[in-house]
Amino acid sequence: MGPAIVVHDLSRRFGSTEALRGLSFEARAGELYGLVGPDGAGKTTAIRAIAGLLAPDAGRVTVLGVDPLRGGRRVRESLGLMPQEHSLYGDLTVQENLTFFGRIFCLPRRVHRARAERLLAITRLEPFVDRRAAALSGGMYKKLALACALLHEPPVLLLDEPTNGVDPVSRRELWQLLYRFVDDGMSVVVSTPYMDEAERCHRVGLMHEGRLVAEGRPLDLIRAVPGAARFEDVFLARIGASDEEAA
Repeated sequence: MGPAIVVHDLSRRFGSTEALRGLSFEARAGELYGLVGPDGAGKTTAIRAIAGLLAPDAGRVTVLGVDPLRGGRRVRESLGLMPQEHSLYGDLTVQENLTFFGRIFCLPRRVHRARAERLLAITRLEPFVDRRAAALSGGMYKKLALACALLHEPPVLLLDEPTNGVDPVSRRELWQLLYRFVDDGMSVVVSTPYMDEAERCHRVGLMHEGRLVAEGRPLDLIRAVPGAARFEDVFLARIGASDEEAA
């Protein structure tokens, strides 16, 4: 079986800004792949390109062997997407948001009910089904957004900085949820600016100014940098080396 996601030599410019500069990586089924880097590194642009929401200037993307820009319904049914923000309807309750997204994916009523109940149990949102999304805490909001993205049981899940603005306990719970779905064979690509979260991924691509400056298993990357004890040390060393090469 080939990789679930292939990104090859991807480039994208916004005016004079090069958001992506020859970005390449692959993510396999049952793998949690992290795109790690500071704000402005190009992580969101990469996620949007993989989701088929943004056409690259050059390069190619495939999701389960299909171009997301041309795959239509087949790709939409294969992908779950959790953007950074504004993915839910604040005036709708938890249950109403789940119902809305279930209708978007044309789920039969019985299937929707069973999946919604399972996801509510997994995310521990059952006691809050009548609460408006806008009234949820940051962590609960993100868990509801994740549940809505998973209703159609996609084999590929994209998450753009899912723990941004979330308290430490909810961050840990969100990662535990991700491990649960990856263990079931899902391919997950998650972007994050948090260096400690890089160590939670199976493999990571360290992004800087639109391209990868390092890729591999977190522990291997840490061991490859003399004196490094944490992934933050890897980040500083790799970014510094990249800047020196560009100078």
